[in-house]
Amino acid sequence: MKQTQIWPDLLYVVRHGESAGNVARDAATAGGQHFIDIDIRDVDVPLSDLGQEQARALGRWYGALNKEAQPEIVLISPYLRARHTAQIIIEESGIKPAAVVVDERFREKEFGILDRMTPAGIVASHPEQAEFRKLLGKFYHRPPGGESWTDVILRLRSALEMISREYCGCKVLIVCHSVVVLCMRYLIEHMTEDEILAIDKENEIANCSVTSYVYDPTRGPRGQLSLDLFNFVAPLEEAGAPVTSKPDAKVGAR
Repeated sequence: MKQTQIWPDLLYVVRHGESAGNVARDAATAGGQHFIDIDIRDVDVPLSDLGQEQARALGRWYGALNKEAQPEIVLISPYLRARHTAQIIIEESGIKPAAVVVDERFREKEFGILDRMTPAGIVASHPEQAEFRKLLGKFYHRPPGGESWTDVILRLRSALEMISREYCGCKVLIVCHSVVVLCMRYLIEHMTEDEILAIDKENEIANCSVTSYVYDPTRGPRGQLSLDLFNFVAPLEEAGAPVTSKPDAKVGAR
């Protein structure tokens, strides 16, 4: 006997728009600097002007979707760039979410002592961490005071359980960060370390790109989420908004 559905009908996972941290990181890397010149907490880094343009373009795309495909629940990383992206999407699209929830489990990966360093800075200031990362790989390496990918995955497991419990049958939009997008794919699609790192190697998650899943009731006893879009940037391209995909300012090696 087929049991009750436990997943949303639609799940959108969106990376925030370009931030001032993206711009600062590019400048530091191009200048061969060891530290990224930004004087506020990572959680408080705002969108750049281009990031706002990207969010507006994506908002218009959501507004043009059939009502049956528009988000009704919005879950947001507490970081300012994610909150601002979600706000612009909601305003530009005209959607009226039943709930807008800021959830710290969707926050950026934390980099601890490597915060705000370029790759050259890490090698110069913490060569032992550069070696540990080579030995362990980015999936398991945890810098002091920071997180590994598996730490991010652990917090996302409880977030997915909450989504299946509270928002089954709903249309859910998550606005978050590039590593979170990839780790959500790892969890939802039951991937291995090698599989998700191969996807990461081949793709840079674009700012305001859309990764989406559709509920498929034919898969398994309770149905499953099936990947529909990944790193989808057509809404930006159609609106003439430049596509960007650089990591944020925290660290060069993610």
